[in-house]
Amino acid sequence: MTFEYSSGAFVYRKDGDGENAKLLFLFLIKPNNDLDVPKGHVEEGENAETAARREIMEESGIEAEFIPGFMAYTAYYFYRDGKKVLKKVRYFLSKVSSSDVKISYEHKGYEWLEPAAAIRKLHYRNMKELVAKANEYAEKHELMLKLNEEYANLPGKVEKWRLSKSFVPGEGPLDAKVFLLGQAPGLNEDRLGRPFVGRSGKLLDTMILKAGLKRSKVYIASAVQYYPPRNREPTREEIALCRDFVSGQIEIIKPEYVVLMGNTATGSVLGFRGVETRHGEIIERDAVKYLITLHPAAVLRFKKKGKMMEDDFRLLGRLLKKK
Repeated sequence: MTFEYSSGAFVYRKDGDGENAKLLFLFLIKPNNDLDVPKGHVEEGENAETAARREIMEESGIEAEFIPGFMAYTAYYFYRDGKKVLKKVRYFLSKVSSSDVKISYEHKGYEWLEPAAAIRKLHYRNMKELVAKANEYAEKHELMLKLNEEYANLPGKVEKWRLSKSFVPGEGPLDAKVFLLGQAPGLNEDRLGRPFVGRSGKLLDTMILKAGLKRSKVYIASAVQYYPPRNREPTREEIALCRDFVSGQIEIIKPEYVVLMGNTATGSVLGFRGVETRHGEIIERDAVKYLITLHPAAVLRFKKKGKMMEDDFRLLGRLLKKK
């Protein structure tokens, strides 16, 4: 059996604004009138991402940028010259602002379709499922863009703002099973605009591995997504200002587990502190399971506490394996 690898992307655009907005996906029309998305063979020296970008440009004239976190695969068999071939395809997700498309000679036309209409027209079940998955992720992406735009504008709406004005949003796949919530960005995070990139971030990466996960597979954020100057603890008022936005992020992602790291995260979400006495405890609210643990910064200050946090992440790994 021969193996071949291809990659491509689901390309969508937003049509309209507000409640009447809809997402339209690009489908290319093959000579036999079947629908397809831009994709093609991964050539020698290419990876899946560069191949997908090239194929999108060649088949539709679109210069694609991919939305982080989306990942979808399919595989199917076919025969060539009497030999069985297993084709594996990796799909990305891309958003464009224009409806202009320049198709190649391989296709006879194109359509921008709503997902439901495309699913009705598609013949293969695996492609129907992939379209539904791409649409679900695109909807999450649009919701998160809107929420974070409002969150980023928060400093201009609060008269006595004492936090940094640099917004440090959450990071990770929007369909993550695990949502890690810390206290607030530090100075490095404030400068780089990413959560957990300093010493605490390196320790957190280690703990994520203890759970049998990769950082790229979890969503990471903070209870307050602005740097408190001099790295002080956020006040109750500041936590309250950010609480609804964090709740909104959790609602969009719909993780199986939210790991509350430290007193600030636990207090913001569950309303109590004292994580050392309750670490490893799981509390379920509104169909979300919350796992209480220490903050990485606390472990860096008091290394003897490292085993508590390690045990909690190992527990998380066991719970995920039961699914």
